[in-house]
Amino acid sequence: MTHAAKKPASILVWDVPTRVFHWLLVISFVIAWLSYDDNRYLDTHTFSGYTFLGLLIFRLIWGLFGTHYSRFQQFSYSGSEVINYIKGLFGKHMRHYVGHNPAGAWAIFALIGLGLVLTLSGLFVLGGEELHGPLAGIISFDQSTIFREIHEYSAYGLLLLVIIHFCGVMAESLLHRENLIGAMFRGTKSADTESINVHPHRLVAATMVTVIAAYVITTFGGYLTETADQPYLPFKGPELVKNETWETECSDCHLAFHPSLLPSRSWALMMEQQHEHFDDDLDLDEETITELLAYASTNSADLEQIEPAWRMNSSIAANEAPLRITDVRYWKKKHEEIGDDVWKRDSVKNKANCGACHLDAEQGTFEDADMRIPGEQKLDSIEWLKSILSQPS
Repeated sequence: MTHAAKKPASILVWDVPTRVFHWLLVISFVIAWLSYDDNRYLDTHTFSGYTFLGLLIFRLIWGLFGTHYSRFQQFSYSGSEVINYIKGLFGKHMRHYVGHNPAGAWAIFALIGLGLVLTLSGLFVLGGEELHGPLAGIISFDQSTIFREIHEYSAYGLLLLVIIHFCGVMAESLLHRENLIGAMFRGTKSADTESINVHPHRLVAATMVTVIAAYVITTFGGYLTETADQPYLPFKGPELVKNETWETECSDCHLAFHPSLLPSRSWALMMEQQHEHFDDDLDLDEETITELLAYASTNSADLEQIEPAWRMNSSIAANEAPLRITDVRYWKKKHEEIGDDVWKRDSVKNKANCGACHLDAEQGTFEDADMRIPGEQKLDSIEWLKSILSQPS
């Protein structure tokens, strides 16, 4: 007499790589969301975006070659199956799925699709506005605004999908009396019927974690080795053209602001009024003025060589010729949240002291992530780690 094999009380449904992917995707999305509004954290935002994209690419590959319940073909349900499943939730014939249910499967596909839109549009914004990344310089500054809108709307759309997905998981957990969130941690689920017990693939997961850990060190390791004299610059902008005469004449009194911060008409007006240059007389001869104007006109904000130039130039009306960078609308908007106490600090003193906060002010590039407000920590976790590593053993 033969007996049917005893079915296991629980089986491994979600392999380790799938679980690692899931939670790292959640973490990277949260970090990207929290770092979006503060330009000082653009390096963190970019890091999380690249990580998010890398994880999505892995999921696409794993959806083709991974374990049973992770393969797309196992949860490619039709629209009618999704509708019938949702109807069944409120009826007597509620069906239990070991892997993804139809509604959850569609949510997964939507999350992956919108996630790709989010990250790819982010690459275009990074390349168009910041001139960084694999798409640097492919599109213009103006064209990048389109991708920025796509990036922002897709981020809100993805957040909405995440909320819906979470609510669905909680609802199914209550209806089936099964902790689905716990299952995504431990990987096992109860199975009343004959089901496949998948291989854990721990080596693949370990490789994923190792690669991301190496990426973390590569991205943020500079904060651990920086010094006061050589601070770490997460982003290095393009090398702007310099002029020795410009540097000499301007740096006698203040930072030699690169001409890309104002339009050529502003510099021309400044030379016309050189004898009344902010309560000072520049007393420049004609030869020097000609040289300075030639340099300014070929490197002014009108040419929009870098993002700050484009931003400044876009906020200045054609009939305006501001003489102070701090009078430009874009500058005011960018600095409106900085309190009066910051400007009064001994390390800052006045609004013209750009180098107090912008570590690349002398280069004239003013990269977003290369900014740190004196007296405020940029990355508390990094500073904490530095203090731990610097303690004697």
